[in-house]
Amino acid sequence: MLDFRIETFLTVCKYMNYTHAAQALHITQPAVSQHIKYLENTYSAKLFIQDGKKLILTPSGKILYEKMNLLKNDEIKLKNSLSQGSLLTKDISFGVTMTIGEYVIADPISRFLKLHPDKNIKIHFGNTKELLESLENGDYDFALVEGYFPEDKYDYSTYKTVDFIPVCSASHYFSKKPLLLKDLFNERIIIREPGSGTRNILEKNLSLQNYDINNFKNYILVENMHTVIQLLNLDCGISFLYKEAVTKDLESGKLAEIKLKDFIMKHDFTFIWQKDSIFSEEIRKICTDIFTLS
Repeated sequence: MLDFRIETFLTVCKYMNYTHAAQALHITQPAVSQHIKYLENTYSAKLFIQDGKKLILTPSGKILYEKMNLLKNDEIKLKNSLSQGSLLTKDISFGVTMTIGEYVIADPISRFLKLHPDKNIKIHFGNTKELLESLENGDYDFALVEGYFPEDKYDYSTYKTVDFIPVCSASHYFSKKPLLLKDLFNERIIIREPGSGTRNILEKNLSLQNYDINNFKNYILVENMHTVIQLLNLDCGISFLYKEAVTKDLESGKLAEIKLKDFIMKHDFTFIWQKDSIFSEEIRKICTDIFTLS
């Protein structure tokens, strides 16, 4: 069980305000200050600095937060595991990004449950940014993401490498056959919301050629992958997607890949979980068991 002063520290980190932390913990503000002072004396390090009205974690404070937040999340998992009599075996909770959740996970989950009918699985959807925040809060055991993440802050394992391609309706008319990325800038682009893995990957690859979303003449911003594909089928614009999401539409001839000389890209779908967790090997095994069954 974590020391109550660590709980105070984590609560201050959550609100970055002593008064709000005191209210959340139902203790006085001087008590919060005493708890933080005790920890600073114990670790011989300043944990917070005051910048005007703003409270900021010091480098030492950031390290303590990362380690103690991990311990808190592991303690919650350990409590649940002990009540079940085993480690992370009955209830499995994980997050997925939209493309993966809608087009990738159903088959492996189905195969896994046929072999393990006693398991309970909770699948949460979110964009990459949201899933990273949820992992930090200990909401999930792991996440399967398509977007970029800070590799030094997580343990991770690659699930698969997939093609990321420009796509349009098979009946889409181009006044001039596009050969280069810039040849698409007169088109309306259908894009996901900021924070989504698909959007981040597109923006990063555009930036490698000194371009950005604003280079396209018009856009449609959509927060749902099904709607993106529907709009493509209705010839409302072009988009950049994982081939996995549009395989059936490409095979049926409804959509077509736009072949460009200067845009050939692959990207990883990646399992991530909290770095240095005591459950790290169990989580890695769960990922393997669910997603590598043939």
